[in-house]
Amino acid sequence: MAMAEPKLETIEVGRLRVGMFIVLEDGVVLPGTEASGLLIRTADDLARVHGLGVTHVRYAPERGTAAPLPAAVSGWGSLGVPLRDTPPPEPVDSLPAAGAGIAAATDASTGEPDGITGTERSADAARRKARLADQQASLDRCERQFSEASRQLRGVLQNAKSNPAQAREVSLAQVQAMVGQVDGIEDVAIRLLSEKAGQETTLHAMNVTVLSILLGRALKFESTQLGHLGLGALLHDIGKIELPDRLRWRDDHAPPVERRLFQEHPGHGVALAKKMGLPLEAIEIIAQHHEHADGSGYPSGLKGLQIRPLARVVALVNQYDNLCNPGNPAQALTPHDALALLFARHRDAFDSTVLAAFIRMMGVYPPGSVLQLHDERHAIVVAVNPERPLKPRVLIHDPDVPPDEALVVDLEQHPDIGIQRAVKPLQLPRAVF
Repeated sequence: MAMAEPKLETIEVGRLRVGMFIVLEDGVVLPGTEASGLLIRTADDLARVHGLGVTHVRYAPERGTAAPLPAAVSGWGSLGVPLRDTPPPEPVDSLPAAGAGIAAATDASTGEPDGITGTERSADAARRKARLADQQASLDRCERQFSEASRQLRGVLQNAKSNPAQAREVSLAQVQAMVGQVDGIEDVAIRLLSEKAGQETTLHAMNVTVLSILLGRALKFESTQLGHLGLGALLHDIGKIELPDRLRWRDDHAPPVERRLFQEHPGHGVALAKKMGLPLEAIEIIAQHHEHADGSGYPSGLKGLQIRPLARVVALVNQYDNLCNPGNPAQALTPHDALALLFARHRDAFDSTVLAAFIRMMGVYPPGSVLQLHDERHAIVVAVNPERPLKPRVLIHDPDVPPDEALVVDLEQHPDIGIQRAVKPLQLPRAVF
């Protein structure tokens, strides 16, 4: 007797959990999926489903061992700030777990169909090289702007107490410039942040500012909100200038008295921000950038809607960058692993709408991530693919090819090239990247 087809029900991906059996729509491919569907056995399986970018899937209650999560509580996902016409993305729970040389314009490296002429292939290679040169020029330009902004920030921190009015004006001008500079170069900006990880303390503030502005754009914030968001992000840790040098990096193993002193820096920052005459919205970010939606944050233990909308954005980005660039570089996570940790274990601490927008903006493997491919080669991500998060555009390392001659490979066009894992650049030979 033939087995009856399982009864399928449609559900939001945000309600999935380990133990559920899902069936994907035709044309949606997830590595490791059975022909009849996928049993979500681990948090990694759950994360990979969210990485597909779909909002709903079908599941078979009779083939799984777990019931769906309850529907999200109404209200917390709403940011409560003026948005443009595009609605915010749906919430997500987690992140996915996670060929040959590319310089020569061959069928294997370009993905061109058999039978094209040598002239056509050469022209295509030239176009690809020109695009790579354009991207490198954007990266160089962005790096110069980034370095100049870091220099200005050091001046702001030095003058915040002695000349608060001047520090305010420099900060306002800096944020205004940054809001305009990152428009249209999201992948380049994110890649730059990954490649400059951990170089100096002011870079944390720069990282948080750039990513917060980009995330604000993804959430369709109006220009006024972007300005306040950028200003609060830039100065979110300004209170640390009142702390001894040894306490300016969080250390979970520090004595309780030192941890309490560290947790006072938001209050110090608010006092300095008021002397500088910063707008209220920026001051709220400084005050609340360590508050968490579940009440586990500090200094006030605020929950949910008690946390101001812009502060929710900076709280998430700040936590992400602290995972990538901790005080002890040996504890640093790759961008991929940092996102996986946030979304798999700490999702209750952050606004669900902000989480959803962040994962879509960053991708499963953010630009700048270093990957180990299934064939043991290494590649660096240069652009994400929002429709196929597991198939970014990459530069594959080839020891016989100068980096400036390497070509971008779109993994969506190369199903034979798969990603094994993300790796830390420090784990690789110096010649790789």
